[in-house]
Amino acid sequence: MDAKRLGKRIRAFRKLKGYTQVGLANSLEIPIITLGNVERGKQEATEQLLDAIAGKLNITKRELTLNEEKEEQ
Repeated sequence: MDAKRLGKRIRAFRKLKGYTQVGLANSLEIPIITLGNVERGKQEATEQLLDAIAGKLNITKRELTLNEEKEEQ
């Protein structure tokens, strides 16, 4: 999944779960600029960060990354 699409999904799930960008970044103990860059697709999220985001938002990493095989069909 490209960085921009992933960023949009992260933003959508974050808002759905009631987090502000600042609130989520603080709870993940990462700089706000990092989360902002990931959401805008300017920075790729590491696997560790994706795991942390998915865990904090109480969703699976697969939901967050939207299984690409599904998209290709």
